[in-house]
Amino acid sequence: MEYKQITGVRLPVSRIVFGTAIPSMMQGENAFRLLDAAFEEGINAFDLARSYGLAEKSMGAWMDARGNRDRLTLLTKGAHPVSGSMASRVTPEAVRQDAEESLRALHTDFIDVYLLHRDCPKAPVGPLVETLNELREEGKIGIFGGSNWSYGRIDEANEYAYAHDLFGFEASSPAFSLAEQVEDPWGGGCVDISGDRHLRDRNWYQEEGIAVFAYASLAHGFLSGKFRSDEERRALKVLDAFAVRGYCCAENFERLRRAEELAEKKRATVPQIALAYVLSQPFSPMAVCAASSVKKMQSNVKALQVTLTKEELRWLGCSNIGLNSER
Repeated sequence: MEYKQITGVRLPVSRIVFGTAIPSMMQGENAFRLLDAAFEEGINAFDLARSYGLAEKSMGAWMDARGNRDRLTLLTKGAHPVSGSMASRVTPEAVRQDAEESLRALHTDFIDVYLLHRDCPKAPVGPLVETLNELREEGKIGIFGGSNWSYGRIDEANEYAYAHDLFGFEASSPAFSLAEQVEDPWGGGCVDISGDRHLRDRNWYQEEGIAVFAYASLAHGFLSGKFRSDEERRALKVLDAFAVRGYCCAENFERLRRAEELAEKKRATVPQIALAYVLSQPFSPMAVCAASSVKKMQSNVKALQVTLTKEELRWLGCSNIGLNSER
């Protein structure tokens, strides 16, 4: 496993972060075998959210049984709209309420990384930054930031923090993968930084040194290897509506074809190539990756053994690609 030292986080953080938005954990089932296997592979960081059903409760039960809380980095998120409603909850009251509920569900008194799950561009950043600083001062959270916040809004929050001698946003979780989102999959302001058109976003993260936890690192299943690039009809059956809306386009099928070509060349799997692409970026993101089985999770970790050249990275991710073109 590779680890990254993030200022303000107690432990070096595994570059592959276990995503808990999987059916078993969201339903509150016993996921001990899967979590044990992830931990044995060196994964010590776990991505959670108040909106992930009972995932936090499932995680808390595992930590209680194993007594390993002090060896883990917990990232959880709050201020997401209530299920079935897109009404904004990006308010100081919702931030505190969700943080307190997450602490209780996780059976812990401290969250290492706390993120606001959605943004509302009309919401003033000042009261949010102040509330997050209060939670930090109370010893309930460590570093904080936003998920699905644009870099411009993060910069705005940090300008406020600097002007008022407060801590600012030090972490962010946008969507980032080899495949570029062509439409907001889930609605409510999802933020993607994939593809050439978001190069400025990625450069900003690199320059500012903000920790990036890239969600949808396998494009919500589009790069899972469950179908091939020449099986577009099968893809429509295998993928859920969110992935179809967000990722099914000719350019992404071409990126998938190129990933298949490199996978064959390097004796790797398509998901390993796709994760290696994420992990090889200059801004050094962590890749949030969900796996519903031990075998898939162990295979994903092997992406760390895949080396991609700068030429291969450009070739894989280029937006201005001639479809079905030769390398």
